[in-house]
Amino acid sequence: MSTIDTLVFDLGGVLLDWNPRYLYHGMFEGDHKKMEWFLANVCTTEWNAEQDRGRPFTEGVREAKQRHPTWTVHIEAYQHRWPEMLAGPIAGSVNLLHTLRRENCRLLALTNWSTETFPFARAEHGFLDWFEGILVSGAEGLIKPDPAIFQLFTRRYAVDPSRALFIDDTLANVETARNCGFTAVLFRDPAQLQADLAAHGLLTEKPKDPQPL
Repeated sequence: MSTIDTLVFDLGGVLLDWNPRYLYHGMFEGDHKKMEWFLANVCTTEWNAEQDRGRPFTEGVREAKQRHPTWTVHIEAYQHRWPEMLAGPIAGSVNLLHTLRRENCRLLALTNWSTETFPFARAEHGFLDWFEGILVSGAEGLIKPDPAIFQLFTRRYAVDPSRALFIDDTLANVETARNCGFTAVLFRDPAQLQADLAAHGLLTEKPKDPQPL
């Protein structure tokens, strides 16, 4: 019998397929090299993380346009066309989540996400209501992999890390979770996640057929 009674999911990259390339592939008319340069030098991962930490998009956009004024249209699109970056659910993962609802464990989420864009995802994807609670980084001024957000999470939801399994697609986040006392697995794809869950004594029933998402 598993000693794990709490499952903690990351959202983007685990349950929801988010990638700015879904938007910019079209904006750059398929010029992959130019698109990758833009994402590496203008609207970078680090720049986006500040919105996830709580910086308003208007401030982030203003800062990026000051650095790269010739890219104004593309920078503003990151804010105003953000929904085009979200392809939708990762079906295999959501089906596992659906099955886990019948397990004797809590379902929680810990996500790096801007408070300005998260409401769109929540309104569009009803399965997010399956979670007992979701801690959104932008609302707290903290982001993974800062240990402080894991500590805040455990206090807010009264989680015992030694009885919790954390699932994330970013290695640094997984490593910090382990350092904070969680059992943690790196998400690669739904099949690997299913195997990891079974290895930890979860998924006592076979995942069902795909559910409406």
